[in-house]
Amino acid sequence: MASPLRFDGRVVLVTGAGGGLGRAYALAFAERGALVVVNDLGGDFKGVGKGSSAADKVVEEIRRKGGKAVANYDSVEAGEKLVKTALDAFGRIDVVVNNAGILRDRSFSRISDEDWDIIQRVHLRGSFQVTRAAWDHMKKQNYGRILMTSSASGIYGNFGQANYSAAKMGVLGLCNTLAIEGRKNNIHCNTIAPNAGSRMTETVLPKDIIDALKPEYVSPLVLWLCHESCEENGGLFEVGGGWIGKLRWEQTLGAIVRQRNQPMTPEAVRANWEKICDFSNASKPQTIQESTGRVIEVLHKVDSEGVSQNHTSHVTSTDTSGFAAAVGYKLPSFSSSYTELESIMYALGVGASVKNPKDLKFVYEGSADFSCLPTFGVIVAQKSMMNGGLAEIPGLSINFAKVLHGEQYLELYKPLPRSGELKCEAVIADILDKGSGIVIVMDVYSYSGKELICYNQFSVFVVGSGGFGGKRTSEKLKAAVAVPKRPPDAVLRDSTSLNQAALYRLSGDWNPLHIDPSFARIAGFEKPILHGLCTFGFSARHVLQQFADNDVSRFKAIKVRFAKPVYPGQTLQTEMWKEGNRIHFQTKVQETGDIVISNAYVDLVPASGVSAQMPSKDGELQSTLVFGEIGRRLKDVGREVVKKVNAVFEWHITKGGNIAAKWTIDLKNGSGEVYKGPAKGSADTTIIISDEDFMEVVLGKLDPQKAFFNGRLKARGNIMLSQKLQMILKDYAKL
Repeated sequence: MASPLRFDGRVVLVTGAGGGLGRAYALAFAERGALVVVNDLGGDFKGVGKGSSAADKVVEEIRRKGGKAVANYDSVEAGEKLVKTALDAFGRIDVVVNNAGILRDRSFSRISDEDWDIIQRVHLRGSFQVTRAAWDHMKKQNYGRILMTSSASGIYGNFGQANYSAAKMGVLGLCNTLAIEGRKNNIHCNTIAPNAGSRMTETVLPKDIIDALKPEYVSPLVLWLCHESCEENGGLFEVGGGWIGKLRWEQTLGAIVRQRNQPMTPEAVRANWEKICDFSNASKPQTIQESTGRVIEVLHKVDSEGVSQNHTSHVTSTDTSGFAAAVGYKLPSFSSSYTELESIMYALGVGASVKNPKDLKFVYEGSADFSCLPTFGVIVAQKSMMNGGLAEIPGLSINFAKVLHGEQYLELYKPLPRSGELKCEAVIADILDKGSGIVIVMDVYSYSGKELICYNQFSVFVVGSGGFGGKRTSEKLKAAVAVPKRPPDAVLRDSTSLNQAALYRLSGDWNPLHIDPSFARIAGFEKPILHGLCTFGFSARHVLQQFADNDVSRFKAIKVRFAKPVYPGQTLQTEMWKEGNRIHFQTKVQETGDIVISNAYVDLVPASGVSAQMPSKDGELQSTLVFGEIGRRLKDVGREVVKKVNAVFEWHITKGGNIAAKWTIDLKNGSGEVYKGPAKGSADTTIIISDEDFMEVVLGKLDPQKAFFNGRLKARGNIMLSQKLQMILKDYAKL
């Protein structure tokens, strides 16, 4: 049998505890070991009068039974005084039960200002004042349980109780927010709507019903919700007569009432009214994000269907002059430099790991084929978004609190150098009117010298700036494409860490939304969310791993649509469909099933086309002549050198950060051999060095050992054998 729920050492404040429900709660808490503050103003159910006898009687009743309690006679509007009583008597406050209330029932037309105001002050303001007085104490001790008392009148409405209904629904809204804000400090807040016999219900319920609805039938729920082992938070419960039920909101699937090439009109609303109100396939949103997320999803759908702008009449405005100046505007160009460190930091930020041996090339600069992940291209270009450049665009007034990253496109024209400096030029390609907001389409071109390396297109949705009569679609916008309607060809999963956002932000996105809990709550999230471009990086990695064997030279382009947020610690599941050289994909949170990236694809270069895409640069490499000369000299002295060295060396010669040629010097077999390409068997040592540094070593201007320690020469395998190469280069390779 389960152990009984105890409150030993817990300090409980119950307001309005001089009778009815409050008295039942106070007695029940005390019976289970709680130290109880019994608050009651001592007036009648209309809030008239005051006295100490009601609270004193309950305190005396508790003490006679061996419990501990003190009385408080203040109005709940003086919340500090109630909490001070608890602190003075017991030194802490653990539980607040906001139960106090009065009635001033009148039909709506007869409610006076006084009748309205006093109800709001006692029920809503009183709950606020008492809870606020206890809040900081609960935060400091990292523990608290708060109970709000609403009513069926607030939930459903009731004739003659407009003032009471409004206050009781306000209490529920207060609870909903406190549940979110208190969660990180182990402060839980719930709401009950009790049906019980009391002075307040005498005016609305028959006597026989009042007699049957004993307050003692409500107390068990109150004690459970206020117990330290109860994890319920933000719940709403109706309770009475031994029955308890939880309530939740429902949302219909609704209807999109904008049609292709037609304005949105009241007539369209009328025509869709039955569908708008149809609950047969209702969803049950539990957070503001789930509710507003539906709106964002609709905006994406409307966009893809080419639906017209949002107007409430048949008159179409064509005044786009305020935005015309912005289209084509070029932001100041900027340079984006990076080293291998930034490339590795990014790879770790999007989940690359030494746990997967094939990821080593992304996280270890000494790897023979060290490479930048292709999606690092967004990091190169993102300064145009991060430095506030959008705020400087003429004709635009941007509220950055209302900016959402809607879609992203990235195209690579060659693999990113392992390090380098790129010049970036950004231009506003177009501005689209989505009715409830605008979409800013920004193109960013990144160059190495005069060579175009990559191209990004950021699609930014700005909430609340639409309705100006502009166009809804643009040929300049890279289109998102729906995934095939069949089971995926491959699925890969990766768990993000709790530190994922903290790690990813080191790549340059310093938005506090992803690290600061307070900022995240202000933005409407229960905790910091993961960067959308971090999820983007995880997904692209999955596609590259599954369909290109992590060969970055095969990556051509990626397009995604951001659908919902991800929280650090959740598991990302990338579902992929192969159709030719295009890999369609969508990304879900495994724990919830929510699609967080939709309508996405990666275009790959065919495996047979990689060599054609990257033509040989041997004609440009000085090292080619050296290897040729080494091979010629070995014909005369090969056997002698093989006896001294007895090793096979594979060389990766780089140009501009990319591998431009591979050579093998076989000083183990026969009379030795030099040939272009990787070792025919296994190499004892693999050396990676740029064409320029190779020549410096050959000419004696760069010491190989120093080159190794400063990162200009990298080696793997038996690196001690590389010392024997100095003999070869010194004695046999002078031209």
